[in-house]
Amino acid sequence: MFTDLHREAVVADAHNDLLMAVAARPPAAWASFFRERWLPQLREGGVDLQVLPVFIDDEFRPEGALRQTLRMIECAHVLAEGNADEVRLCLDGRQIDAALAEGRIALVLALESMPGLDASVELLPTLFRLGVRVGSIAHWGRTPLADGSGQDATGSRLTSHGVEVLREMERLGMLFDISHLGATGVAHVLEIATRPVIATHSSARALRDHHRNLTDDQLRAVAAGGGVICVNFLAGFLAEDPADQTVARLADHIVHVAEVAGTEHVGLGPDFIREVFLDLTPPCCEPSGLSGIDVLATVPGLDGPRGLPLVTEELVRRGLDDKQIHQILGGNMLRLFRDELGRPAPVAP
Repeated sequence: MFTDLHREAVVADAHNDLLMAVAARPPAAWASFFRERWLPQLREGGVDLQVLPVFIDDEFRPEGALRQTLRMIECAHVLAEGNADEVRLCLDGRQIDAALAEGRIALVLALESMPGLDASVELLPTLFRLGVRVGSIAHWGRTPLADGSGQDATGSRLTSHGVEVLREMERLGMLFDISHLGATGVAHVLEIATRPVIATHSSARALRDHHRNLTDDQLRAVAAGGGVICVNFLAGFLAEDPADQTVARLADHIVHVAEVAGTEHVGLGPDFIREVFLDLTPPCCEPSGLSGIDVLATVPGLDGPRGLPLVTEELVRRGLDDKQIHQILGGNMLRLFRDELGRPAPVAP
């Protein structure tokens, strides 16, 4: 049965913004709020490995970005320490394996677009020491490091500081995340990267022509470098017509990425943000849209981690074998994290 298959697999989620919701509470409530609100959802969904992106809302940019970045990193450490029987904040593959062997959820810290870093590349080792192991350098707009996909018309490559960040991340043993990066920036990264990269939450542009999705050429290039593409579940990135925003359509994207890049280069990057947006938006207001995307629209049954077994069920229905499904659910991401996290680049002779 698909439920047994899902339970047996390592299930890895490359992008869940839950840290934003937890950090919005008073520090004394961080650990308990996570345990009461989010831990049950992760357990019911079978999540074994969870990437926690540090995303900084506009209200903190630019002056308060670094302060909020540090606050959210501290929040991750506090919620992990306060729930040490259930989760572990991991720095490398060895620690991830140990957490999984103990039945704990392995947590990995990521930076989304790095507004707190700005152009101060010398701070990256500091953030690495604090536990950050994955990072992207742009979101929707322009940063001192690169342009996000919402600025594709500029045709911009990485800035000199952006190149420095990539090189420093490779030196430290941090995974570079191309999700949200503009198309020319993605091409630049894939041209100069010396280590595998990850797309933590990007779907297939061949099936939904949106700038946040990756083209087939980009998918092939990520795979050629040994990286992993984690498919985004956000309904608007899967199909334009709400009637087509289904689990079946999500599976179309997963299967397409597998056919183009190879099954060993596909993962899951759900981007479960509906609950986070509703939690953080004042009652007076409406959540802002993103390039015409309804951020509150979800695939039926997939509004949060509890629905993840539905993905396994659909992949079984599509005829994928157990090995392929294990790879997609988390095996590929686990392999990448084991190989890359916390491992410094070899010193040139």
